[in-house]
Parts: sequence; C-alpha cells; structure tokens
Amino acid sequence: MKTRIISSLVMVPLLAVLYFGGVWLVAAALFISVVGVKEFYDGFNACDIKPSRKIAIAMAIVLYAGYLILGNVPDFLGVWIVVAIMASLVYGWDIKNRGTGDAIATLTGIVYIVLFPYFIVLIDGTKYRQLTWLVLITAFGADIMAYFTGMAIGKHKMAPNLSPKKTIEGAVGGLIGSALFSALFGYFVMPEIVVKCAIIGAIGGAVSMAGDLTASAFKRQMGIKDYGNLIPGHGGILDRFDSVLFVAPFVYYFSVFVLQ
Repeated sequence: MKTRIISSLVMVPLLAVLYFGGVWLVAAALFISVVGVKEFYDGFNACDIKPSRKIAIAMAIVLYAGYLILGNVPDFLGVWIVVAIMASLVYGWDIKNRGTGDAIATLTGIVYIVLFPYFIVLIDGTKYRQLTWLVLITAFGADIMAYFTGMAIGKHKMAPNLSPKKTIEGAVGGLIGSALFSALFGYFVMPEIVVKCAIIGAIGGAVSMAGDLTASAFKRQMGIKDYGNLIPGHGGILDRFDSVLFVAPFVYYFSVFVLQ
C-alpha cells in the first residue's frame, strides 16, 4: 500500500498537463502511446508473436503531429485508420518469417494503445475541454473505490480467471464512487451539466472496469504479471492507464452525441 501511495505521486504532473492542455497534453498522450506500445508488444514477444514496433511508433507520430498541424479533422483520422490497417496487413507479407498473428497484433496495438488515448486530445479541443479531467476522475475514481470497497466487504469474485482479487461488491463500490466523484466535479466546475457528469461517471466506471479486465486478459494470455516496471508498485504505463484507454473514447463520444 505504501509503495502504491508513493508511486501515485508520479501522477501529480498529469494535473498540470490537464490544466494547460494543448501541446502538453499531446506530448503526454504521445508518450503514453509510444511507451505503451513497447510494453504491449513486449508482452506479445513473450508468447512468440512479433508485432512491428516501428510501424506503431511511426503511426503514433503521424497521428499526433497531424493533430498539431490540422486540428481535429475527421477525414484525416479516417485516412490515418485506413493507412494503419494497410500497413499492419502489409507487415504480414513476409510469410517466411512472420505469421498472421504478427500482423493482427500490430494492428491491435495501434488501435488499442495509439488511437484510444488520442481521444483525450480530441476532448481538449472541444468547448467541453474540462471533461479531460473526468477521464481520469472516472477511471481512477472507479479503481480506487473498487479497491477499498473490495478490501472492506468484497466476497463474491467478479472475474476470477482474469483478476482473482476483483469482487462484485468492489465493482459496485467503484461505480458508485466514480459517479459520486464525477458529480462533485460537475457541481464545482461544470454546474450546468452536473447530472450529465454523474452519468458519465456511472457509465464510465463500467467502461473503466472493462478496460482494466481487457488488459488483464491480454496479460493472462501473454503469461506476464505486469506490462513493465516503469512505475514502482503499479508496473508499466499500461498497468496504470489501461482503464483510461477505454474511458477516453467513451467520454469524447458522449460529449459529441449528448452534450453537443
């Protein structure tokens, strides 16, 4: 516990990044994408699958550089997705040295680790840019409350094959905590949409848990305990931001289809 608390202080600079936004947030998202892809692909290497790190990093640089130059242009994102798919599939042409799994793993990493955090950058470019805070509040709020609720009253296993310590009681506590923290944020920062902030917290809490369990599923298949050791007590970048990766697209599209 002490190690986890101390390591959480590493996240403090993120508050400054969210506050200033702009190029600082782009740089942070790019950093998470590049380091996260390395960790994710290292996990695949552990089970003899060899995705292309070069393609993934190149696509990450193109994506975030494109945003800085063009802004949020849907057609650019569409072209980027098509190119990412094509590049990943072309990587599988070398059938003597690579298998189908290598190409699929390359594409999975690009979409999951590079594209998903990009949505927090897109949120920052909308008139509801304060919602970037809700991405972290929802993800980390659900995680923290699920942990303490599970420790206190958890009895029924939620997903024993993926994460043996997670309980149904903890999940309920996480959802309530996420909704409450989000509602408080809305009350003080965005009072005009406080109810919608609470809704984001409630649904986003479930999305957050889905992201966490997805990362756990990959780790179980890869035969690894953590994605890395960059953050003491937390593992790698993906071990800390796995839930954020799922929440960012959810919050962005909620703002697009509900708030705007």
